[in-house]
Amino acid sequence: MYQEMAFLSYYFHWGNEEVMQLDHRSRRRWCKEITEIHKSINPSKKSKEKSILDMKPTK
Repeated sequence: MYQEMAFLSYYFHWGNEEVMQLDHRSRRRWCKEITEIHKSINPSKKSKEKSILDMKPTK
């Protein structure tokens, strides 16, 4: 959850309250959309770049 929150906060400049108001499914969807935008803008990095959704949670 913290990775999703950090990702959305960084790209959308949303605060903790805005991100926490989203349910888990919505947070993941926004993360996926941002990742897809990055892939379309930088097609040469497509194979190297990982999605935030593929990353393992930190402890």
